[in-house]
Amino acid sequence: MSLTLCVQHSFCRAAKWSARRAAIFAAIGLGMTVVGNSANAQRPVLPGTGSEIVGVADDFEDPNWGYVPNNPKSTEDIDENQRQPLGKSTNGRWYEGIKRGHPDIVKRVDTPKGGLSGSKGSLLLQSKMTGIPGRPEGKMHQDDFICNVQYRLKRRLSVSEVPSVTTRVFLPPVDQWEDRSGPHFGFRLALETTAMVEKETGFFGMKREEMGNEIYWPGMFLEFENKSQTGKPHDYAYWRIRSNRRGADFRGPQVTTTGWWTLGMSVTPDGMVHYYASPGVDDLTEDDYITSQFPYDYRAERFRTFFYNVCSADNGRNWSTAFIVDDPKVFVLRPRGGQRVARTPSSKSRR
Repeated sequence: MSLTLCVQHSFCRAAKWSARRAAIFAAIGLGMTVVGNSANAQRPVLPGTGSEIVGVADDFEDPNWGYVPNNPKSTEDIDENQRQPLGKSTNGRWYEGIKRGHPDIVKRVDTPKGGLSGSKGSLLLQSKMTGIPGRPEGKMHQDDFICNVQYRLKRRLSVSEVPSVTTRVFLPPVDQWEDRSGPHFGFRLALETTAMVEKETGFFGMKREEMGNEIYWPGMFLEFENKSQTGKPHDYAYWRIRSNRRGADFRGPQVTTTGWWTLGMSVTPDGMVHYYASPGVDDLTEDDYITSQFPYDYRAERFRTFFYNVCSADNGRNWSTAFIVDDPKVFVLRPRGGQRVARTPSSKSRR
């Protein structure tokens, strides 16, 4: 592990934030919602609580795991070009994001040292051209790698089922990160709610607002402040949380160690999103709690899926930081009748 990041507020396993400390942090002018102080909020649910849903997510243990990119990739967010057919994994559990396309490298690799006990395979995600294929813009873009939860289940999960997601992610030594300040990696949910949405009327492209289904994507990003660009004596990294009720991102815990991290998010029946992070591969605990939010002032009603973001400068020369993910899992605390679930939650000791 590399410890070349600036150490100001240690977030190591020996001195992690407690839920109380997180609540105090949230109260200091960051616009967060503190669960204990909200009459309309429910108690956070630890990600991984309940039973794992069978047939979604992945452990990347199959030596024949593969991905069919179907390039060139989609860049609907930039030029409205979807470039179908979309990329997909050979096991049917992952697909290219139609909005931003997939990472340039999606490859099963040997699990780095310190990973989950018994894990032989993990997944490398890395990109150089995160924008329009063959047309680098020299500004940050991102690719999506989406888990095929909604379509494999043939439905969305209701928040009454209390869904949650956990994943492990390997952060390489800092001297191997892309030489750029800004977001490098994201772990996010795709949620739905009922809200005012803008729709075309069909007359001369006119639009109007009406109540409809709104999709939004809360999550957490690995944010890097590069000393060569900031002029500070040290590099600095932290988890940036998306988002508070005003739709603004805010600083979460500092990253003071590389190597493996465990991330998780849960959604409670009140529509609130709860965020957790911890260095290492141990299952999350209450001490790993960061914050609870109604992102964009939305109350989630349905859970569609989760996905990863890979970000780069899109300058045609530099590769993004090489991130490796492993063992993403989807859980429900109150499974709907007929839902296939494992009898016990998956963990590092039950691979």
